[in-house]
Amino acid sequence: MDAEIKSLRIDRSAKQTGQSSRKTGRWIFAALCLVVLPVIAWFVYARLNAAIEVETVRVRTASTNLSDGTTAATILNATGYIVAAHKIELASKVSGRVAWIGVEKGDKVKKGQPLVRLEDEEFRARVTEAVGQLNSLKAQLAALENGSRPEETARSQAELEQVRADLENARVSLSRTRTLVEQGVLSRQAFDDAQARYDAQAARFASFEKSLALIRTGPRREDIDSMRARVRQAEGSLAFAQSQLDNTVINAPISGVILERNVERGEFVTTSFASAGGAKGYVVSMADLNDLQVELDINQNDFAKLGARQPAVVTTDAYRDRKYQGEIQEVSPEANRQKATVQVKVKVLNPDEYLRPEMNASAAFTPKESAKADATSATKPLITIPTAAVRGGNVFIFVEGKAVRRQVQVAGTSQQGATISNGLIGGEDLIVNPPADLKDGQKVRQKENAK
Repeated sequence: MDAEIKSLRIDRSAKQTGQSSRKTGRWIFAALCLVVLPVIAWFVYARLNAAIEVETVRVRTASTNLSDGTTAATILNATGYIVAAHKIELASKVSGRVAWIGVEKGDKVKKGQPLVRLEDEEFRARVTEAVGQLNSLKAQLAALENGSRPEETARSQAELEQVRADLENARVSLSRTRTLVEQGVLSRQAFDDAQARYDAQAARFASFEKSLALIRTGPRREDIDSMRARVRQAEGSLAFAQSQLDNTVINAPISGVILERNVERGEFVTTSFASAGGAKGYVVSMADLNDLQVELDINQNDFAKLGARQPAVVTTDAYRDRKYQGEIQEVSPEANRQKATVQVKVKVLNPDEYLRPEMNASAAFTPKESAKADATSATKPLITIPTAAVRGGNVFIFVEGKAVRRQVQVAGTSQQGATISNGLIGGEDLIVNPPADLKDGQKVRQKENAK
């Protein structure tokens, strides 16, 4: 029995072989995951982001309504955005911290109205310093221009008379000393001392005499002109300091609407737009919303159809029943090579409070002889499109590689198709037979033969 027990052995080689097989299987599984999972992820991503191929047709309108009830042919339709003709980013002329701001985004302001005030203690101190300097120089100039006072002249005259008396006394003493020296009573040294005293008094008398002459003559013209120049310089320094103080209050340069408020109380404003450290380069942006334009990118193939001051009827996606007169005001001097377009700006001649910058807008250009078309006419052009393009009162239009859903009003149907009275103006790329699962904003691509 003991011999049989001792003969029993554990086959460790089989265990090691099993473990090795399991480890190999794990490595193979991990490798498959590394290869297969990215492929699956790429496949799912491609399916989710794949652009569906759709057939499109250009929506065309045959006419534009005129005020006399007649119609004029539309020569070109284009879409773009409403922009302010002149947008102002109002900056500060001085650097400082905002102490007060009195406007909010969307506020209407009038020309000259205070919008922002900066802290002004330092600027007021500079004005005070400049005023003191100017007053000091003005006083010195007045003293030069007025010359010496009578009291000063009288005092100088009195001093001169006293020196004259001292000179006369020295002269008499010198004469007496000379006589006594000649008689041998006094020595030669006494005579020399008396001569020295006389010469000193004579020099002193000459000095006082010239001082009196200068007082009576007054200051030199050059000194007065120099002081006047210093006064003018001080006046300039005061004007500059006052202008810096005035510039701490930022006023509206025009009447308009605040488009953006860029600062808050306590923020630091700098005079440079390329500022650093969190300083703001401008305080507000504003524009006159009575001066609006439609910015359009016209295809180079269609650009020849337009001319200077070409009339147009402007509509917006937000208010399709409102029409505005317009005409070409600005044409870019160069084309866009990448887009193969030329930028054109149409001035809106009769803007109202419904128009907002950055709104989507469309312009229907008409011949120049129809420039007096009544853009406010309530009559809407009827547009006929394929009936299959309408789905539940909506259509899809192709916009920059995406399907955009738009609600339309169907006035009726016929063999020619569905007549649309509202929702389309012409010029859109309409998706014909949209797939049942097509969603708003989904990526699509046009067929090569689409028109």
